[in-house]
Amino acid sequence: MQLRRGARAPFVLAVTAAMLMASCGTAASPSPAATSAVAPSTAASQATGSQSASQAAAIAYPADADAPCGVAPYAGTIKRITAIDAQTVEFKLCASDVAFLPKIAFASFGIQDGDWLLKHAPDKSYLTSTNGTGPYKLKSWDKGNRVVMEAFADYWGTKALTPNFELHWGDTSASRLIDLQSGAVDGIDNPGIEEIKTIKGDSSLAFFGRDPMNVAYLGFNRSKPAWSDEKVRQAIAMGIDRDRIVKNFYPEGSLVANKFTPCPPLVPFGCEGDDWYAFDATAAKKLLTEANFDFSKTYPISFRAATRPYSPDPPAIATEIKSQLETNLGIKTSLDLQESATFRKNFTAGTYDGFALYGWGADYPDITNFLDFHFGAGSGPKLGGAFDDVAAALTKGATSPADADRKAAYVTANNLIKQHVPVVPLIHGANGTAFKADVQGAHSSPLTTEIFSVMKASDDTLTFEQSAEPISLYCGDESDGESLRACEQMSEGLYAYKIGATDPVPSLATECTSNAEKSVWTCKLRTGVKFHDGATFDASDVVTTFAAMWDTKHPAHIGNDGSFEYFQSLWGGFLNPKPA
Repeated sequence: MQLRRGARAPFVLAVTAAMLMASCGTAASPSPAATSAVAPSTAASQATGSQSASQAAAIAYPADADAPCGVAPYAGTIKRITAIDAQTVEFKLCASDVAFLPKIAFASFGIQDGDWLLKHAPDKSYLTSTNGTGPYKLKSWDKGNRVVMEAFADYWGTKALTPNFELHWGDTSASRLIDLQSGAVDGIDNPGIEEIKTIKGDSSLAFFGRDPMNVAYLGFNRSKPAWSDEKVRQAIAMGIDRDRIVKNFYPEGSLVANKFTPCPPLVPFGCEGDDWYAFDATAAKKLLTEANFDFSKTYPISFRAATRPYSPDPPAIATEIKSQLETNLGIKTSLDLQESATFRKNFTAGTYDGFALYGWGADYPDITNFLDFHFGAGSGPKLGGAFDDVAAALTKGATSPADADRKAAYVTANNLIKQHVPVVPLIHGANGTAFKADVQGAHSSPLTTEIFSVMKASDDTLTFEQSAEPISLYCGDESDGESLRACEQMSEGLYAYKIGATDPVPSLATECTSNAEKSVWTCKLRTGVKFHDGATFDASDVVTTFAAMWDTKHPAHIGNDGSFEYFQSLWGGFLNPKPA
């Protein structure tokens, strides 16, 4: 947050009485009671309006001591975040983090205006409005219809090439193609097998393929008795014919998943360890019998209809899996189609009873993005909780600077995931985008992070249709790709991804450099950056953005459903974690 107007000091954290004094004096309570103010260091709080930003003392979070790395209940990987001056932020970590740069480029860690965040978090108005630094700013959100953005005149970088941008949605690839062919939209996401054939045969359209940097999977909630036996989960892994699924339902270039993570060169270390179980219905039924599986019950397969790169036709794929479970294994199932936001919420909370047909698209090109989110120490209850041995191997892999050590850790992790079977990895799906041929700068991103400000439409509005409506515009507490795509046009992180690629490149930071151990990262910030409301970006915004996600007692730690799933999964855990 900033003090940047009137007589307020330009770099002192202005806070209300509702904020917390950030302190880490004990392992049990890294920040004190919610009745005190979120505090900068003592020196910073004494700064006056006459001080310049460069003269203001450092602001740290937590203020009085480092977070208690390695001391329960704290499981996080961040030790302290300090705004050294207005243009410098330092991240001290509990251990090495070789994926720091691609991680901070991810949309959930887009920097918010601190003052605005604190004002709009309590009533959750930041779910339907936003105040970023990006090339587009929000004009309106017509719920159920479209999100409308307009070019931000004071954008620090290259201005949007098309003055207006609209985000639409439709949950079938066939309907999206009809809209593209009719001219109702300029581009669409995730065309299906037949739609891709049509697009490639139409000179007025252009298809932009994506590598299969994702995974579709069938998840188990191990907290439910039916799925608590490892033999049952192994049997189901053996009993699904994944070759049949990829041949019948996925575009050319899709692959059966031999690991949860795609293989190099897409994701380094992704394919270490043993391959997944081969299809063997006879052996699978034998395991189920040995485990005394209850064949008398009917188990729901929960899923959502929204197409994603990993799932081009969710109802058809769910129906195929239902048929295979019944035919191959004698397991009776029912189809449980849920609204997209409801499904995501139930999955995250681990409240589903049967199977969850879901998937994952890469957010950044490191194995930590795939494995830590789902199976790491901070992965939460979505699959019934983490396995301690898997989590330990993943921590080793994430915190080892040497490639040889990372490789060894991921051999262990992948073999343990195969043994425990928290999910059945199904398919790495090839996919893409399609645009009218006259859209200049059109592209697809392997991370699905298409940036529309670099595209020029034939008129003054560029319209893109994705598979579902955004859930909210505060992506610090969202994990669905539809929300993230909206946020990526209006908010920015310290780093971004190269257009159409996976390389992390400077964005709001001009550079972030580390010590030799990669456990301390220092980011120099870009000057002259404005938020959409005219406020000036500085280092205190970075501290507040991360603190709001990190500390459960922070006044802005509210979000949508309050899970802050990405932060917990990718940074290990929260300050002041709530009791399990």
